[in-house]
Amino acid sequence: MKKHNIVLVGGGSTWTPGILKAMTTHLEQFSLNKVILYDINKERQEVIGKFAQILFSEEAPDVEVIYTTDKEVAFKDIDFVFCQIRTGGFDMRDRDEKIPLELGVIGQETCGPGGFAYGLRSIKDMVELVRDVRENNPDAWILNYTNPAAIVALALDKVFPEEKRILNICDQPVNLLRSYAKLIDYDVDKLEPVYFGLNHFGWFTNIYDKQGKDRVPELKQKILAGGFNPVDAEQRSQSWLDTYAMVKDMLEDFPEYLPNTYLQYYLYPDYKLSKLDPEWTRTDEVRNEREQKIFEECNRIIENGTAKDSKVVHNDAHGDMMVEVAASIANNWKQTFVVMVRNNGIVSNLPSDSMVEVHASLGANGPQPYAVGEIGTFYKGLIENQHAFEKLTVEAYLEQSYTKALQALTLNRTIVDAKKARKVLDALIEANKGYWPPLY
Repeated sequence: MKKHNIVLVGGGSTWTPGILKAMTTHLEQFSLNKVILYDINKERQEVIGKFAQILFSEEAPDVEVIYTTDKEVAFKDIDFVFCQIRTGGFDMRDRDEKIPLELGVIGQETCGPGGFAYGLRSIKDMVELVRDVRENNPDAWILNYTNPAAIVALALDKVFPEEKRILNICDQPVNLLRSYAKLIDYDVDKLEPVYFGLNHFGWFTNIYDKQGKDRVPELKQKILAGGFNPVDAEQRSQSWLDTYAMVKDMLEDFPEYLPNTYLQYYLYPDYKLSKLDPEWTRTDEVRNEREQKIFEECNRIIENGTAKDSKVVHNDAHGDMMVEVAASIANNWKQTFVVMVRNNGIVSNLPSDSMVEVHASLGANGPQPYAVGEIGTFYKGLIENQHAFEKLTVEAYLEQSYTKALQALTLNRTIVDAKKARKVLDALIEANKGYWPPLY
């Protein structure tokens, strides 16, 4: 089995320890030669980098581990890029969430105006990253988890239309599958999902077990009768518990399919707005909970010189997914994952250029998506509206168009009012100086 060289871009992220731990536990499936952590934030990278070296020295001593802020070092002779960048860091995420709330609309990092702002910041860095990687590694796989994944995926498809080795993927379908599996007491690895939509905007139509039985009817009954919690509920903040609880509401109103949790922001914008605190958003939760705990734990490990009693990994779904995706590609296993791909007729009555999120077989030649066919009017209408928002957002960036930016925000179901959209856009332009291109 070939040993691979991996670079993890965004190596100072709080999600990095989970990915690193997954790498050490999946070595038989995905063999490693070298792991490089790369981040532009030297201070964060150093803490996570030292933790990584201790972890691998104890669990995979044959694997070389380095950390760097130099892209010339990071992108040399690599096979896979795991990408999870956050342009602007938590300071800009804080603005993404709080500026819209101050103006009376939803503030969330990937949905609505927050996702719009984050998307316009992410496009530049992601395009630059792809070009940097391709200078030295024409065949390396770029596995992208950078949010907002829908906008980033669409932008990369527009800028690099001939690229065959960029895969955009999100862990929320995996998180949901794990939670469904717990609810019916079944091994998640033996479930086969059927899924369609856009990123953070989709539905499970079927979930088959190994005997070919669709478990969705049973799952609906259990959720409607007793509610829904994430598989790792004891580790989740109250905002995430509230998010999963909304699946019951969505099923009561629209019982045909199992919804992605993020649909709550688009289906119930007024209700969700009333539940969001302009003074305390998810950014505050993450900074004061996950981020603080992870960096404290990494520093403790560095001080003690061992990771054997580490409690730094709080949610392994993300890390496991990233490594399992890479393993399926590297070994040509053709396992099924929910991924983002150009539509091209997969959903027959949606635009061909939309980046749909669907179930696909994943092997050495990339994703081979399964046909979905024609979808119902309700889902088609919702998705076409959201795709128009995403497409106009990308075009606003590429064309530096204020008009298209305003059109995008006006279309978004979390706003829908052009006067509100203009106020939000102007405030976000001011807040994102130096990150966004000028809009004319």
